[in-house]
Amino acid sequence: MHKTSAWPLALTYTALIVYASLYPFADWRNQGIAPWAFLAAPLPRYWTGFDVVANVLGYAPLGFLLALSGLRSGNRSRHQRAILVATVAAALLSLLMETLQSYLPARVASSVDLALNFLGAWGGAVLAWMLEKMGAIDRWSQFRSRWFIADARGALALLALWPVALLFPASLPFGLGQVLERTEEWLAEVLVDTPFLDWLPLREVELQPLIPGAELFCVMLGALIPCLLGFCIIRALGQRAAFLVGILAVGVCATALSAALSYGPSHAWAWLNPPVQTGIGVAAVLSVMLLPLPRRGCAALLLLALALQLSLLNQAPTGAYFAQTLQTWEQGRFIRFHGLAQWLGWIWPYAALIYVLVRVSRHEERD
Repeated sequence: MHKTSAWPLALTYTALIVYASLYPFADWRNQGIAPWAFLAAPLPRYWTGFDVVANVLGYAPLGFLLALSGLRSGNRSRHQRAILVATVAAALLSLLMETLQSYLPARVASSVDLALNFLGAWGGAVLAWMLEKMGAIDRWSQFRSRWFIADARGALALLALWPVALLFPASLPFGLGQVLERTEEWLAEVLVDTPFLDWLPLREVELQPLIPGAELFCVMLGALIPCLLGFCIIRALGQRAAFLVGILAVGVCATALSAALSYGPSHAWAWLNPPVQTGIGVAAVLSVMLLPLPRRGCAALLLLALALQLSLLNQAPTGAYFAQTLQTWEQGRFIRFHGLAQWLGWIWPYAALIYVLVRVSRHEERD
């Protein structure tokens, strides 16, 4: 029986909910009220449809993934209580988040949010149960057996998260993992007025923008990386070709949605300029040439592509326009979604790098 990808996805989504619920992690203090006082507080006088939808939809995927983990566990006793366990677990997480928000002046704990989170988790769990009863999950398992190798859940989880990671605005299309500049600024703020600040390694020269050729190369690598990751777990050549078309289309659409959220719908395709088109086209051609490559070779090329892209991106600054875009995402109604997508955009390539290294090392041990 295949190990389900729902469990690692559920853990990842839980971590993102924790981040989104407690962002910005600043000015923690005891406000002189019991952390559970919000349960008996009057209902909020002001709320918007966006708040209701965000709270319901925010927990629906968690309920769905937790219930799916139980339904695909192979333990029949878990199947009967999958909805209950998933809903209760998500509700307890929501209760913990609302309680901790009582110590954050920038956040407001609310019993309405708790109820909406509970409703969303229950709806997601019921949806998973209905799909299981309708046989949709079994059909997915059969499809997975035909297309993917047995130990594919890590790569499938990464591929499922890749479009979400692209929703966080990047300085270059498909340019995930550009964290060096922000990490240095964060460390400098944390270590200010301490002797450890002198230990912080400083560059002798400032970061220089990438030349056009390097930008095109980074876009090409960014589009090629998910293709190679899929090739590492897909069985047949024809299936690889179909996956190649699908994953590139998903990546382009996710990047367009990110641009629409950042700059407005009229600018959804402004990023798709000739250099970016060339980079995507080169990635597609290279992927077609690599279709017959064995999985071990795909893993080796994937490690090389990840290392090259991360090295190039982190030797360049983010740019003034990009910083202005981040301010748009970090304010107003983008605040929660910003927290969900931000960390995925930062850590996805590093998680993929670790996954491939572990996978290759396991194969070497077997050999």
